[in-house]
Amino acid sequence: MDYIQKGTRDFRKTNLALFAAGFITFANLYSTQAVLPEFSKEFHISPTVASLSLSLATFALAISLVIFGSLSEAWGRKRLMTISIVSASVLTLAIAFSPSFELLLVLRIIQGITFAGLPAIAMAYLGEEMELKSLGVAMGLYISGNSVGGLAGRIIMGTMTDLFSWKVGMIFLGLLSITISIYFVVALPNSKHFEPRKLQVKALASSLLAHLKDPGMLCLFGIGFTLMAGFVSLYNYISFKLLDPPYSLSTTIVGWIFIIYLVGTFSSTWFGSLADRYGRSRVLIAGIIIMFAGSLITLDIHLALKIVGITIFTFGFFGAHSIASGWVSQRAKHDKAQATSLYLFFYYFGSSIGGTASGIFWSKFGWSGVVSIIACFLLVAIVLSDCLRRFSVHELKRLY
Repeated sequence: MDYIQKGTRDFRKTNLALFAAGFITFANLYSTQAVLPEFSKEFHISPTVASLSLSLATFALAISLVIFGSLSEAWGRKRLMTISIVSASVLTLAIAFSPSFELLLVLRIIQGITFAGLPAIAMAYLGEEMELKSLGVAMGLYISGNSVGGLAGRIIMGTMTDLFSWKVGMIFLGLLSITISIYFVVALPNSKHFEPRKLQVKALASSLLAHLKDPGMLCLFGIGFTLMAGFVSLYNYISFKLLDPPYSLSTTIVGWIFIIYLVGTFSSTWFGSLADRYGRSRVLIAGIIIMFAGSLITLDIHLALKIVGITIFTFGFFGAHSIASGWVSQRAKHDKAQATSLYLFFYYFGSSIGGTASGIFWSKFGWSGVVSIIACFLLVAIVLSDCLRRFSVHELKRLY
């Protein structure tokens, strides 16, 4: 037995170590989002090109997720997680000294690959090492580290850029990340229940195709893609809007706007309880409609209403995403970790495509153009959600 139990010293060490690892992974991943306007000014590039600093990193992350998850089955959990976060932290320091935007993009692509080592493996580690009764709490703490890290990275970069420069912000974040990485290596207990297996490419490909042949699963992958595409579209370009007249906000204040993310901590949990009561399909569509309404409110010129719209949009996103991602795990009858990795692949691929495509709309049509493409993404998500509902109803009728 010897599983990690809630209330023990190992439980606290494990959770704090993985919280810290999730924190620095997502702090570094989203660090450039708050300083896209600075990249435009310093490197004399368009907002669309500047957005590639995030889009290419998330694209590399998406592709690497399935690969890292498979490699960990043979090479071990802690070893790959350690390589992942230490490499990503060092690369953040290297990015601070990039003499050109082209080199910065190359480093971000490499960093995107290294980021995949944590989210692809951390949940598998917890599932193997935690006592079943303690697993839910442990998963929740790890996921909270991801969201808090994403928020903190944006705030740190926004504030440090305003006080000094984006390069100083990267140096600060890189040094902080290296320090936390060292703590992770020391604090995380070694795997006790991991049994290495040979990589079986044929079996892996077979199960991958099985997931992709499931029409309901394809709907869920598409929903993840469109939700994240819309979400990143809003947060990538709201900074440009708020830095310009008539608002002319500072980079620090714009960075702190990302604190709105915290509403997602509540909505993701609340939507889960609503799904148990009213059904996943209804609650999922409700979340998407809330996102749609929030995006439309941001069209108002008044700053207070814009903030309200962003908050409503964010509330709906985290709620809808929690339903969709949980549905993937429930629907998969085999290779659940692989199914989750596929969902995350489409999720981050949506971030890459949406973040860049919406930049074209921003350049041509301004904020109304960004809201228009978000609306298109969300309308597709609603259609896919309805298709998923129909598939689920049909399957239940066939079963009974």
